[in-house]
Amino acid sequence: MNKKPSVWIAPVVLAILISGGTSTPVQAAAKKKAVATKTTPRTATAKKKAVVSGRRTRLARARAAAMARELAETIVPRYKVDASGDLVPDLRAAAAIVYNPETNEVLWEEHAQDQRSIASITKVMTATVFLENDPDLSEQVTVVRSDTLRASTTHLRTGDKLTTGDLLHLLLIASDNAAARVLARVSPYGYPGFIQRMNEKALELGLTSTHYADSSGLLADNVSSAFDMARLITHASDDPRISTIMQMSSHTVHTTRRPITFRSTNHLLGREDLNVLAGKTGFISKSGYCLATLLRLPDTNQEVAVVVLGARSNAGRFLETRNLFNWFAAKASTIFATATPAVRQD
Repeated sequence: MNKKPSVWIAPVVLAILISGGTSTPVQAAAKKKAVATKTTPRTATAKKKAVVSGRRTRLARARAAAMARELAETIVPRYKVDASGDLVPDLRAAAAIVYNPETNEVLWEEHAQDQRSIASITKVMTATVFLENDPDLSEQVTVVRSDTLRASTTHLRTGDKLTTGDLLHLLLIASDNAAARVLARVSPYGYPGFIQRMNEKALELGLTSTHYADSSGLLADNVSSAFDMARLITHASDDPRISTIMQMSSHTVHTTRRPITFRSTNHLLGREDLNVLAGKTGFISKSGYCLATLLRLPDTNQEVAVVVLGARSNAGRFLETRNLFNWFAAKASTIFATATPAVRQD
């Protein structure tokens, strides 16, 4: 009885020793696959970047498709007959105006005096106030964490170093919220004083429905009217440092660490049928989709400001503006022939 266990123990031990020292073809293939798929920090980073890049590409395509659908659905201009029997635009936004800067005349309006949130159209005043002291636009500044914290839309990172001129381009082309914060912070007023100065400037310009709570427009407490914003975009366009930037479809700035390329949020730029002299978009959920523009009429060479507030979609604000402009352009030769010129009052 004492010798029986050795009969089956020996083969088992031998099998264990053999399996520990060598591998079967299946085991070898499994080990090779495990080594090949082992994740290193470098490959993990590369995979993460690829996933992020792919997600951004899909989002960009989805936005483009959504824009195309909106354009297809609302491309036909809409009109209605008013109380006087005239054919006028059938507005699908909360408020709008067509304004003559030369005569201070309201050429057409709907709820143009209503006070509403204006979102990033705020940045027109941000640029105006920052430039009023003729700052050195080659001065380099550093982005800090408070500039980028919950900034929503920004190309900037904490620690980026770039010029105030670069920040103006980000502000007015890309509607960069962090850029708006940096410009206010580094101004002679400091951030709180800058907001106070924005409100003082609004009063100086006679913008009685306008009030600012921050420099970017993220706060719903930034309010104004279509009438006030028509006057503001007209005033701002007189400064070529603002108007030339607003006419750029895209731009690239260079921080000390990297280049940043961005496109304008104003989709009316680059169209052959529109001569855009100045323009600024705006959107938060409270304001809806907004757009303030200064356009030149093709036949009379006259300037008109067209402001749309509270449109229902991104594409909608551009279509509403085009419809208003095209409708008015057809009537412009008659209207401007009888209009009495006046000195512009900003």
